[in-house]
Amino acid sequence: MHNMLVKEAEYMINSRKIEDLHPKIQELCRKHIKACAKRGVRIIITSTLRDQEYQNYLYAQGRTRPGKIVTKVKLIGAHGFGLAYDIAPVTSDGKKILWNDNAKWQVIAEEGKRLGFKWGGDWKNFIDKPHFEMTEGLSYSALRAGNRPSWWKDKAQNG
Repeated sequence: MHNMLVKEAEYMINSRKIEDLHPKIQELCRKHIKACAKRGVRIIITSTLRDQEYQNYLYAQGRTRPGKIVTKVKLIGAHGFGLAYDIAPVTSDGKKILWNDNAKWQVIAEEGKRLGFKWGGDWKNFIDKPHFEMTEGLSYSALRAGNRPSWWKDKAQNG
């Protein structure tokens, strides 16, 4: 059964492409990567756009399928609207993620917040260091109800 779930996940939307983010977030994500690089921190993108099916798959991890719990969000959040991305610091050759390098996470957090992102590492009930989002204060339920940040229409991909 576990193999079946992995196979199903291959057909769900779980992008790592900057181009799948809202154009405003694309621009800021690129600035975030460059700002970190200037400070000697190389990062990779681990997630951008995802759909509800993939969110369900992530939510099941550590609950109904093996692994550590990686999210507290059951319904689609900012990732589903191209308003969030997950990143991680890597070694200089880009071959290994440095999950426990607190100095690098500090740089990543500072640079992301300087650009106006909300950082998941500041959350109290579930610390999510890789997560950066920009929702202009809108809750995930407000986004699901059709509300969008004020700048959405200015540069939205699909109108």
